[in-house]
Amino acid sequence: MKEITIKPIGVIHTPFVEINNMPIQPLAAEGVKGVIELDESFVDGLKDLNGFSHITLIYQFHKVDGYKLQVVPFMDTEPHGIFATKAPKRPNAIGISTVKLMSIKNNLIEIEQIDVLDGTPLIDIKPFYPRYDNREDVQIGWLEKNKNLSVEKLRSDERFK
Repeated sequence: MKEITIKPIGVIHTPFVEINNMPIQPLAAEGVKGVIELDESFVDGLKDLNGFSHITLIYQFHKVDGYKLQVVPFMDTEPHGIFATKAPKRPNAIGISTVKLMSIKNNLIEIEQIDVLDGTPLIDIKPFYPRYDNREDVQIGWLEKNKNLSVEKLRSDERFK
């Protein structure tokens, strides 16, 4: 396979300087504010984004070393294949989070419900559109047994460092 090179378009600033006790999903980060510092060469790409209430961020898990093909995710006590989880210890260490868009001022994007470490390299931004991004008739595999677990109360630990 041909190698892919991806360069960050900016950096995500958050209050989280260490992995321990971070929210594990954006819904568990209600009220947590952050700022995206977009590289100024990409500011023109923000045109019309301010009309959306939510955006999906694609970023690199920059503090994760290596990967594991089976992990025990935060939502369970049993190991699962990495591709059946959202755990960060992935072959390409890429994460996604859908966050609230609060405001855009030049190259600074204020966001809320952010669940990533300070200094996280931002790869891309996409608008969230519920008609395309949500599904109603889905199966959730191993998560079915934990579907009533409150993600809002779960916090990260050092298992994926």
